[in-house]
Amino acid sequence: MAAEVGVAAVERALSILEAFGETDDTLTLADFAKRTGLYKSTILRLSKSLENHGYLLRAAGGTYRLGSKLLYLGSLYQRHFRTADVVVPILRDMVQQAHEGASFYVRDEDKRVCLHRVDATRAVRDSVHEGDRLSLKVGAAGHVLCAFSNERGARYDEVRENMYAASFGERDPETAAVACAVFGLQQRLIGALSISGPRYRIEATGLKRLLPVLLKYGRELTRVLGGDPRQLAFPDAPRRATRSSSFAGGPR
Repeated sequence: MAAEVGVAAVERALSILEAFGETDDTLTLADFAKRTGLYKSTILRLSKSLENHGYLLRAAGGTYRLGSKLLYLGSLYQRHFRTADVVVPILRDMVQQAHEGASFYVRDEDKRVCLHRVDATRAVRDSVHEGDRLSLKVGAAGHVLCAFSNERGARYDEVRENMYAASFGERDPETAAVACAVFGLQQRLIGALSISGPRYRIEATGLKRLLPVLLKYGRELTRVLGGDPRQLAFPDAPRRATRSSSFAGGPR
């Protein structure tokens, strides 16, 4: 019981810190109560502990601002953070569930770079390697990176609406892929997560089976990197892949 009470107190304290938004320099007690749903007495008690540990600062007028301890923790996180530590395990899980290769791409000017890659354990597979520099204008991951870099056009509007891109035979006539965006702090685009493999297998498996795996791990990686995973959810059931559609199932 004591452990449960302790966990609840920690969660309430964290909700106070998370009440700050992108444009908030300071918040009042009433602001905290409105945004967290906590009683003001509870907020006062927890905010005092947060003050004592440097996570909150209280101004003379009774308003609160974030404390410098958070900046210190942020600097520690940046110092020790390695993308391979969080991305590669997720790619391995994706491969185990999808039975196809999984990649993580980032944008570099007019190219997409394969930052991390885990191959499927199958004799026949697509050829993608870490460090490969590929065109942004072909392939599902390239379309995703363009769409969420605010490039204009009906094709990118469709990707932004569906929250994924699929491509069949575009970069290579014998391969196919499906990709989604990964976001970080303030929903800033970090990269694109992709499942790819031989076209005949991807078509046989179908988007209805691949998309749930892709978006599940897209949400997980977004959460780990500080983004809001709720954005990675397609509004309707994925459409059947067709050769005429460049994104819901057209050329890769």
